[in-house]
Amino acid sequence: MLSFVEENYLKAIYHLSEAGKRPVNTNALAEEMKTAPASVSDMIKRLSEKRMVDYQKYRGVNISEKGKIKALHVIRQHRIWKVFLVEKLNFQWDQLDEVAEQLEHIKSPLLFQRLDEFLGFPKFDPHGDPIPDENGQLIEKRKDPIAQLPVGTAGIVVGVNGSSASFLKYLDKVGISIGTRLQIVDRMEFDGSVDITIDGKKTITISPTVAENILLSEA
Repeated sequence: MLSFVEENYLKAIYHLSEAGKRPVNTNALAEEMKTAPASVSDMIKRLSEKRMVDYQKYRGVNISEKGKIKALHVIRQHRIWKVFLVEKLNFQWDQLDEVAEQLEHIKSPLLFQRLDEFLGFPKFDPHGDPIPDENGQLIEKRKDPIAQLPVGTAGIVVGVNGSSASFLKYLDKVGISIGTRLQIVDRMEFDGSVDITIDGKKTITISPTVAENILLSEA
C-alpha cells in the first residue's frame, strides 16, 4: 500500500511524463511537488524499490506499467470526487481540486464503488477531463481552443486549460461551464478577441487569452 505522498508523486510523474511517453527531470518534478531535489531523489528511490517507477541516472525517471495503473486509479478517484462535489454539494468548479486532493486517498473500494454508481458512472469530470474506467482506459474527446476554430463553429465546452480561481470565477460570471453550447460569431482582426453566443441567447466578447483557454468539441 502506498502513502498519500507516494500517490501524489505518481500522479505528478504520470502527468509530467505525458502518460509515460518521456522521462521526467528530477528538477522538474521537484518544482511540480514544491520540494527540494534531495527529497525527490529519496522518493524516487522508494518508488523504484516498489517497482512503481523506472529511474536511470542522468536520464530521469519514468512511470512503470505498475505505477501507471496506480496513478490512473488515483486520478479516477480524484475526478469522480469532483463530480460529486459539484453535482451533490454545489461546489464551484474553482473550489474542487483542493478538497478532491484529500478525498482521492481514501482507502475504501466499496465506498468508491458505491459513489461511482450513485453518480451514474460519469465519464468526464466538471473540468471536462476524462475519467479513467476501472481498467485505466480513457475516453478522449476531440477538443480545440476557441482561438483556433473558425468563425461559425458551434460546439460544446468540454474543458478548460488551467484552473486558476480567477479564470474559473470569470467563466461562472459570464455563464460558461462544462456542457455550455457556444457559437463563434466573429473574430477581431485587431487583437484576436472573439464574439461568442452562449446557449443561443446572449453574445459576449472574450479576450484572446480566454479564447485560448476554453476548449470546444464541435457539435
